[in-house]
Amino acid sequence: MKEEPEAWIYADGACSGNPGPGGWGAILHKNARETRRASGKNLTSRLPGIQ
Repeated sequence: MKEEPEAWIYADGACSGNPGPGGWGAILHKNARETRRASGKNLTSRLPGIQ
């Protein structure tokens, strides 16, 4: 049986007020590589209720 590569994800996010401007960031470690992603949007705390 083939062994799957190990992966780690670190993520965090915050907003200023509720609702208010916010952002998030994540780092993925897989196969000795690191990938970083981040974004920020105005009124991000309202998005889950809209979707």
